[in-house]
Amino acid sequence: MMKRVLLTLGLAMVSAIAGSLLAADNMPPEGFTSLFNGQDLTGWKVPEGDNGHWKVVDGVIDYDALSEAQGDKSLWTEGEFGDFVLHVDWRIKETPFVNPNVRYILPDGTHARDITGKELKLELPDSDSGIMLRGAGKNQINIWCWPIGSGEFYGYRMDAKMPPEVHAAVTPRTQADNPVGQWNHFEITVRGDHVTVVLNGKTVIPDAQLPGIAPRGALGLQHHGSQRDGQWRGPPSLLQFKNICIKELDRQVASEK
Repeated sequence: MMKRVLLTLGLAMVSAIAGSLLAADNMPPEGFTSLFNGQDLTGWKVPEGDNGHWKVVDGVIDYDALSEAQGDKSLWTEGEFGDFVLHVDWRIKETPFVNPNVRYILPDGTHARDITGKELKLELPDSDSGIMLRGAGKNQINIWCWPIGSGEFYGYRMDAKMPPEVHAAVTPRTQADNPVGQWNHFEITVRGDHVTVVLNGKTVIPDAQLPGIAPRGALGLQHHGSQRDGQWRGPPSLLQFKNICIKELDRQVASEK
């Protein structure tokens, strides 16, 4: 009888601890406002015709990269933001697509080449998504499986109109990703046209300038990939997101830092 009572109490304690840990998710730290309530997509614009592919599963935003929307398939916030600090937890669920065109990116943002001048390419399992800032895909902080690591601004790095110093500034300083299947944490600080990206406690983009970025705009979770005859045609955005929260910065205070 006593063993049964102790077992029941033990199970109750485990359940209570598990419940408190789950409750801790999607609860913003002091000074921050949550952008995801852990229950549904309130506050987000689900693409018209998506048909349930952007959804909430066990307290996280889950995406299978199969949105049936005819236009933009990405998920955007209803609100717009200017200067802010943004926290986002994310993880890549799996990498079923083997990408034959992974480049080896150099610190200046260019691609490594062999002695004939041909770009070096790697063949690696890959997934692809990102956090888009101020309403534009070009302002996307990349999430992927390339050796350079997540955190780069692909749209700026590949823009031939941008000067070399911008290409270098938006290229990650280090690879800070956790293995596929594990959670990662972004801290993104935007002040004016400058952005700092910290991934898992390591600064991968220190105060990069993004010339021409809009002063305000929505935040987005990027769609990537498509299928033909059940096969992926490119790296899909098979990702989950949680603990999305923001602290808006006063422009005058931000400019003094």
